[in-house]
Amino acid sequence: MIESIKNWDEALFLFLNQLHAPWLDPVMLTLTGRFIWIPLYLFLLFLIIKTYKKDSVWYIIGLLLVIILADQLTSSIMKPFFERLRPCHDPRWDNVISNYSGCGGRYGFASSHAANTFGLAAYLWKVGKDHIRAFRWLFLWAAIISYTRVYLGVHYPLDIVTGALIGMIIAWSVYWLTGKSQKAWKRHFGKGAIGTL
Repeated sequence: MIESIKNWDEALFLFLNQLHAPWLDPVMLTLTGRFIWIPLYLFLLFLIIKTYKKDSVWYIIGLLLVIILADQLTSSIMKPFFERLRPCHDPRWDNVISNYSGCGGRYGFASSHAANTFGLAAYLWKVGKDHIRAFRWLFLWAAIISYTRVYLGVHYPLDIVTGALIGMIIAWSVYWLTGKSQKAWKRHFGKGAIGTL
């Protein structure tokens, strides 16, 4: 069963990775970068603060917690534990796959990019579901960023799917936890301290 899933995953990777064009390579490399999205992150923070004002501190703390947990679980725990080679480090795919961006770390399961972006998307979807409906489009953004990792030859599809699920589970758990924490704060310190989720 596990072997058949692995074979399917590798076959899907090879298919998707070959769907590339030279003009698209630098575009995908740009999209997969971290610093290019700083203006987006600042805009998201602006929307949260503008919409929720003093309550926004809870959402910002929760968002930071989601990113830290998702990143550390995938990068510091799962990758060294499972030791699944990135496609670009696997000698079987030498001169077979497209790897425009270089390879990065040796192991790829699960994808930190997918965990972080889908964690952010899921958390902000919960935060903004009643007041900032534009946050729902972050799932499309997360999917595009995650796809760049397969396109660039640094992750298998299963790395992406697993990372995305981990990110969303963490996001929903943190949202629940920060809601409980905020209500406890309100009970102990009064309504004037910080608002409610």
